[in-house]
Amino acid sequence: MRLTICLSAAILLAISSQAGAKSIDHTERQLSGTTWAYVENGKSLRMSIERSGRYTETTASGKVVGRGTARMKGAKDCFTPVNSKDGEHCWTSQTLKVGQSMISVSDKGERLRVTRVK
Repeated sequence: MRLTICLSAAILLAISSQAGAKSIDHTERQLSGTTWAYVENGKSLRMSIERSGRYTETTASGKVVGRGTARMKGAKDCFTPVNSKDGEHCWTSQTLKVGQSMISVSDKGERLRVTRVK
């Protein structure tokens, strides 16, 4: 199964929980409005997450290979691909600035190195 629900961000990609914080710095706990790069099954991919929470996953050549919705859930980033029978997938995350990377781990134990990009 494709790991389109990453980022990734680690996406996901990729931001730590700020529980109890009265105000959050824009670089902290940010998922929407971010873009992430990673390699999955030997393919270089990029995930861009709109401010609305919708994401698009593309190849290095710009071909769209995935779409869905993303949201933060505590200290995890969760992704629900369009047409997914498996539903939501969540990944560990931490605060990253553009250019930084991390290893994100899915709830199923999958590991993926993600990098926050401009």
